[in-house]
Amino acid sequence: MPRLQDLIDWIIAEGLSADSIETILQGVVERLTDLGYPILRASIAMPSIDPLQRGFSVAWHRSSGFSTEVQGHDEAGQELFRRSPISYLLENNLQYARWRLPPGPDAPSIPLLTELAELGATDYLMKLVSFPGDTALAGVSFSIAVDDADGFSDRLIADLDRLVPALSLACCRIATTRVASDVLAVYTGTRTSGRILNGHIRRGDGTAIYAAILLADLKNFTSLNEKHQPERIVAWLNEHFQAIGAPVEQEGGEILKFMGDSLLAIFPADIDNPAEACGRALSAARAAMGANADVNRRRADAGEPELLVDIVLHVGEVFYGNVGAARRLDFTAIGRAVNEAARMEKLADEIGYSLLASADFVLQAPGRFEKAGTFPLKGVARPAAVYAWPD
Repeated sequence: MPRLQDLIDWIIAEGLSADSIETILQGVVERLTDLGYPILRASIAMPSIDPLQRGFSVAWHRSSGFSTEVQGHDEAGQELFRRSPISYLLENNLQYARWRLPPGPDAPSIPLLTELAELGATDYLMKLVSFPGDTALAGVSFSIAVDDADGFSDRLIADLDRLVPALSLACCRIATTRVASDVLAVYTGTRTSGRILNGHIRRGDGTAIYAAILLADLKNFTSLNEKHQPERIVAWLNEHFQAIGAPVEQEGGEILKFMGDSLLAIFPADIDNPAEACGRALSAARAAMGANADVNRRRADAGEPELLVDIVLHVGEVFYGNVGAARRLDFTAIGRAVNEAARMEKLADEIGYSLLASADFVLQAPGRFEKAGTFPLKGVARPAAVYAWPD
């Protein structure tokens, strides 16, 4: 005969190893059902620390299985949240609420209550548990609906009171790990965040790698700062970085940093056969040029200034690792090849082309490049042959 303590022990054990809220919820529902409880629907919802979503909820229904709902930061996401039971509890400073279904005339206007009643639910409750710390990961909600004619039994209410603390701890552990990984990836890139989470966190930790380098720089950005409000400039900058950065990521590159109006990305390569990585970098550069031109066309139609972009492609060895102060590090790529790419970018206006590449890069990804000339690069001993992609 299954016992509630067995369920609590399972939650604690799974909470140390599981990497998804769905796994936890499925196990809880299955075991509550084994205990004889008439679970019709159960859900877990949590806020997110993510640039694309405000929060998410995972729900299980007896007939349809699992579903996931994501709330964005936009107005639609805000409205979805305002109409939720969680919003009602928070607005009324409640940690717990229960409604018999169908909802009576005095029940709050929460669409989910009517939806559950139409599905056959007779009783619904929600519990909120707050997490410590002053972060957006404020806590977790657990809700459950039953379809027994008498609603929740006193025994089920008591059992839920006992299991929710363990459930909340498991969710907190999973969410904290996910946030650490996801947020780090947002700020450093997926490949770099993986290295950091694997323990490469000391100053000087890193390795020499061979990589194709893509350096993009928006032109005439400085002059915009003198003519327009910072909020508009930031919005424009984000549009262009999205247009340039998306092809880089689609081609398997990693954006290492944004430097004012510039973007630095690498495409790790096989030192004995870098052609494949260089080909992806070239594809990303061409797509980025086209996407940036599309942004400028839309901007021109709106009577706003355009931002042209210069892109330089190079290939060579870089140090890929931690640079900085003891407690403030930047995981990036530095080295002669990065410096040469930065120096080449300064030649774009002089040459009159927006997509430039080094001789080493063109050797691996020739395409339509034409030699633009040989130029001295500041801080570089030998002049460099520079190639241009015709517009």
